[in-house]
Amino acid sequence: MFLIIDNYDSFVHNLARYFENAGQKTRIIRNDKITIDEIRALKPKALILSPGPRAPKDAGICVDAIKALCTEMPILGICLGHQAIGEAFGAETSRAGTPIHGKASEIKHNQKTIFKNLPTPMLVGRYHSLILEPAKDSPLNITARTTDDNEIMAVQHKNLPVYGLQFHPESILTSHGENLIENFIKLTANWHKNKNKNKLKSQPKAKAKAKDSKKEKVA
Repeated sequence: MFLIIDNYDSFVHNLARYFENAGQKTRIIRNDKITIDEIRALKPKALILSPGPRAPKDAGICVDAIKALCTEMPILGICLGHQAIGEAFGAETSRAGTPIHGKASEIKHNQKTIFKNLPTPMLVGRYHSLILEPAKDSPLNITARTTDDNEIMAVQHKNLPVYGLQFHPESILTSHGENLIENFIKLTANWHKNKNKNKLKSQPKAKAKAKDSKKEKVA
């Protein structure tokens, strides 16, 4: 199940439908109706932070959830969710030169991870008045920018499975929006697969330590 934190966005169900079209179950819970422990108890495959109005500080549990759960599950932030990722990792959020609502812009991206096998440049739908600006020493890599004014359109954490998209993949204005979501689903599956492999590798060591401990007691 993919858990979507709803930042009071009117199109959150369109986002959920993209996951469901890819064969995934979703659950939508508003940003002020759940706690970190409740998220953990649900055991979602990944956490999705939806678009929404206002600023990251107004996004309910989002920033705290990113900080608490970024090592426990993949996270995808969209628009306000993307800005919340920036807030969680020390980036600045500022007013865009021109607020953009319902505009298709061309972006160039790195063609990796969430953008794998997607054309660059490509068109994306934008609905935002804030932009993200990571600091020079930020743990966030910039993975996409607009071609006209070089504004940041996507970020990815250098070491953690955390991805941010300033634009809306669920918008009709975004080409390959469903492919972006499918890529995130694949990234999530691979992350869990590697996590389980690492668990299996560590088990023999733990058993060996337990045996050695028993031998010492007998001696």
